[in-house]
Amino acid sequence: MRRYQILWVGFLIVFFALSCARKEVAEHKVVTPVPGVKKAAPKEKMPEELRARPIEEAKIREEELARERMLKEEALKEEIAAFEEEDIHFDFDKYNIRPDAAEILKKKAEWLKEHPNVHVLIEGHCDERGTEEYNLALGERRANSTKQFLIGLGVDASCISTISYGEERPIDPRHNEEAWAKNRRCHFVVTKY
Repeated sequence: MRRYQILWVGFLIVFFALSCARKEVAEHKVVTPVPGVKKAAPKEKMPEELRARPIEEAKIREEELARERMLKEEALKEEIAAFEEEDIHFDFDKYNIRPDAAEILKKKAEWLKEHPNVHVLIEGHCDERGTEEYNLALGERRANSTKQFLIGLGVDASCISTISYGEERPIDPRHNEEAWAKNRRCHFVVTKY
């Protein structure tokens, strides 16, 4: 029994020694401040207005960028409307580019080169005189000669497509020389920008 008592006392001594083991105390380092450098305040102690400032500045910048994009898009839409508004005209039964049309096409070519992402459709139109088949072919020749003229001025051919409407879409439905002169034209439609 004595043996059990010794074992029991030994067990208690070991248990007590382990449970009362020394705990290590973390050593605190003393940091000396560098002259001229201010210590940053912790975020939780920073005033709300200072924490919100970067978020507000980012929102303001985002709104400015959105406004700039909107203004640029509106300006481009106005330019496109002006581009589409001006047609070129042809003489009776002709598809060669007249001098007045050449001046208009030079301006259009410059604008197209400044906006390389723009795609344009050139519509060839005729007056009502002649057969439907003849006028479709003449409208196609007018659209193609206009396209070739623009390509000659440096416009990318892949940005231009053509179609002929012949006499099907007159701009002036009257049946006189004034109306026919208006209807012999190429019209420009921006299909992509």
